[in-house]
Amino acid sequence: MSKSPKKYLVTGGAGYVGSVVAQHLLEAGHTVTVLDDLSTGFREGVPAGAEFVQGRIQDAAKWLDPSYDGVLHFAAHSQVGESVTDPEKYWINNVGGSIALLAAMRDAGVRTLVFSSTAATYGEPVSSPITEADPTAPTSPYGATKLAVDHMITGEAAAHGLAAVSLRYFNVAGAYGSCGERHSPESHLIPLVLQVALGQRESISVYGDDYPTPDGTCVRDYIHVADLAEAHLLALDGATAGEHLICNLGNGNGFSVREVIETVREVTGHPVPETAAPRRGGDPAVLVASAATARERLGWQPSRADLAGIVSDAWTFARREEPTAP
Repeated sequence: MSKSPKKYLVTGGAGYVGSVVAQHLLEAGHTVTVLDDLSTGFREGVPAGAEFVQGRIQDAAKWLDPSYDGVLHFAAHSQVGESVTDPEKYWINNVGGSIALLAAMRDAGVRTLVFSSTAATYGEPVSSPITEADPTAPTSPYGATKLAVDHMITGEAAAHGLAAVSLRYFNVAGAYGSCGERHSPESHLIPLVLQVALGQRESISVYGDDYPTPDGTCVRDYIHVADLAEAHLLALDGATAGEHLICNLGNGNGFSVREVIETVREVTGHPVPETAAPRRGGDPAVLVASAATARERLGWQPSRADLAGIVSDAWTFARREEPTAP
């Protein structure tokens, strides 16, 4: 990892992953500017020491100048269900905003980009674990917009020498210091189960218990947000001019919905009632990543693969955010 201090713009840095990455950049000695319109991010999520600019990604050219060494791009709407009912919102922000950002980078001569992509670009997997060579067939407008941005970045790298890395996340979880999940509405399994432990909801819905998995519930690859953040710093150093590198980020191991629920019970000491619910359309039985490319090209290896540790960090953050937590 580079030792010389640099200056980075973090778009969407008031959100969950963006704020943790911004914190890691600061701890590595870099100068950080967070650009966020706070439509889904939280001002209190911006780490101390980062300059904060409230604004739209479409207006990035107002703040981006040649003094920046690179951009880390997290500014996107990310609710899969909402993208189905309001797709134009996702195309305008995720794709239109990224077009504006790439133009601003080109005009300012900023030639390094790390993009927050997603496993949703793959859609229904054809094999497991999923590799970057597998077909991309998104099943939601959200996944389609992220894939469109990946294609845009590939063209930008070839035509204009951009050094770019897209990191396709699987299920991000856990917390780091004062940075954790504050989604509203919440859609991720671990924080939803923790809300049951906190008494904020009566039960957790289990969508389908007849999948071809050991306990009948869906299996997902969970990655600690701090491991994810470290991959972004390695990506900044591993980016090569004229190349768009795409890497999956995951543990390579899967945990079922019931395993997550049971782990929350063990970590919190609270009962977590379950409610059986029908399968949701488009939910694959198993989603597990192969992170071999990230290991080989970036030297990245997750070090927090233990599910209990991930849940424990998320529980600590959830209790801190909830004044009346038991």
